[in-house]
Amino acid sequence: MSFQHTTLLELLNGVRSFEDDVYPKNAELFQSLAYDQAPPTLFITCADSRISPSMITQTEPGELFLIRNVGNIIPAYGEMMGAVSSAVEYAVGALKVKNIVVCGHSNCGAMHALLDLESPKLKTMPTVRRWLRNSEAAYASMNGLKAEDAGPKEVQSLAEANVLLQLTHLRTHPIVAGALARNELNIQGWFYDIQNGKVLVLDEQTRKARPVEDVVAELKKQPAQ
Repeated sequence: MSFQHTTLLELLNGVRSFEDDVYPKNAELFQSLAYDQAPPTLFITCADSRISPSMITQTEPGELFLIRNVGNIIPAYGEMMGAVSSAVEYAVGALKVKNIVVCGHSNCGAMHALLDLESPKLKTMPTVRRWLRNSEAAYASMNGLKAEDAGPKEVQSLAEANVLLQLTHLRTHPIVAGALARNELNIQGWFYDIQNGKVLVLDEQTRKARPVEDVVAELKKQPAQ
């Protein structure tokens, strides 16, 4: 594996390329975003460097309001009031987003850590361990799965259970609950398979993962809102 931008100098050269080449080709777009934003979607995903929300969704700047953190976690309302809660509140209350997507992913380091919160490695990262306790209920659904027994499919199942748990947490936020009650908001959970470039949509009712094409076909049959 090799990366083009591994030093600050290379990152800054990338910025120069943006300024000299990318920006001029998209100047009208960036100028339209200079003083305001109206993203239709709040996209909540892991801080993992392998995830590019705009690439996955093929969206432009200004279309996604982003929250990223270790494990794509949304603490239940009142549990850890802070950056995530305030961003959710701002997105729904001020920006009036119409959609919230919570997206987990394959081979998630946070899910591996969740399998063994008492590991020596996590003892050196007490803040991470405390943060991951917001996902303990997802691990509880795995029937005592041990870290040494967890392969890719088990980690995927845990990641999917975690997304569904975070959707439950999301619904405890008053501003979200109100918007849902008024039919002003849609929320959905996704699982992103990095290796195969596939996204699965998680059904909250059946707790099953569904192909995007199936969900798209259903949505096309629904009357426009």
